[in-house]
Amino acid sequence: MTALTDATVVSPWRGRHARTTLGVFSLAFLFAFEALAVSTVTPEVAADLDGLRWYAVAFAAPLAAGIVALAASGPQVDRLGPGPALRIGLVVFGAGVLVAGLAPDMPVFVVGRLVHGYGGGLIGVALYVVIAQAYPESLRPRVFAVLTTAWVLPALVGPVLAAQVADRLGWRWVFLGVPLLAFAAWLLVADAPSRPGSAAPVPGRLRWALVAAGGALAVSLGGQQVVRAWPLLVAAGLLAMAVAGHRLLPPGSWSLRPGLPAVLGSRAAISTSMAAAEVYVPLLLVLQRDLTIAQAGWVLTVSAVSWSGGAVLAARWHVLADQPRRVRLGAGLLAAGVGGFATVSVPGVPLLVVVLAWGVAGLGIGMAFSTLSVLALATAADGEEGRVSSALQLNDYLTNGAGVALGGVVFAALAESAPGAAATGLVLAAAVVAALASVPARRL
Repeated sequence: MTALTDATVVSPWRGRHARTTLGVFSLAFLFAFEALAVSTVTPEVAADLDGLRWYAVAFAAPLAAGIVALAASGPQVDRLGPGPALRIGLVVFGAGVLVAGLAPDMPVFVVGRLVHGYGGGLIGVALYVVIAQAYPESLRPRVFAVLTTAWVLPALVGPVLAAQVADRLGWRWVFLGVPLLAFAAWLLVADAPSRPGSAAPVPGRLRWALVAAGGALAVSLGGQQVVRAWPLLVAAGLLAMAVAGHRLLPPGSWSLRPGLPAVLGSRAAISTSMAAAEVYVPLLLVLQRDLTIAQAGWVLTVSAVSWSGGAVLAARWHVLADQPRRVRLGAGLLAAGVGGFATVSVPGVPLLVVVLAWGVAGLGIGMAFSTLSVLALATAADGEEGRVSSALQLNDYLTNGAGVALGGVVFAALAESAPGAAATGLVLAAAVVAALASVPARRL
């Protein structure tokens, strides 16, 4: 494939890129709608299938399967090109959702979640490689902004639509409708640029991927406190994730030295900060400000919209053309926004200030997150985009899972005596993590 020069391409929505960009948008929309809709109806699924004890597993299963797919598929995508992985991933994803929608009991539902999680991991790696191969470097920020924007509409209407479908037609149709979206996305990306390479298989990678997935599953279940020995489960899971991550990620990935390690370190701090804080946003709004769950959900939507706005600004505003500076600015805004949200526990602070602070957090991560994706792909040698994409997303999975789990351990210890204070302290800790992103960001 011959890449176009920066001078000949002005928009990812024009010319030869238009169909691929629409496919990229459709895939991101599919992921967003599925994630938000399924989260909405899973309590009803567990009740209907008499499987409440499987509830935590239903969320942990796709995460574990996704880790296996992310870790195992990087070299394969480099060798075969992203096209096969993208098409196979969509088929597997759709099949898994179909199994979940037709499940007669909760164990089969979890199997469906495992299958669709594996397909999602394949798509995640392949999609980044498509972006690397199909677009010149100057357009990649706009394409990652497209990915982010595709989450906004599902964030606004996905949970409400899923609830309406579940009420009128039953929860199964929330799942059974997703394969139609997957098929439409498949038609759009079926002929996306796909350049195979000559990467060699990496022995033992699948074995370590399974260890990492087992660790993530243990951490997720332990964080839910579904067993009495959950602290030991969390500790064992974290150890497994650390050992397997060291084997699966490129050498020196956690050294924070310039290049890809600095990108991974910056993104790990930024994404973990947001993930760890977001867990406690609805809880604090309900506990400290007497909001309903629905009202708290709209506050989460504020950050989704501002996240998209930050990504668009990063791609289009010439003042933010310096990418490393943009990452540092985004990390600073995220730290300020998350820290500002912690004032939700201060009675004299108006609710509007708290909501605006959470919007600032979304703006900051929107600026930094997509920029780091672009910087990661820029570090990849020709034919190694799959390995870099795999490393970037796998590192996100591992660090986010570890951060949320550790927060869960702290919260569990204080939940009965001081839940509001515990949640506020964890949000402040997340703000500190965001601020620490400036350390590796200075080495970009």
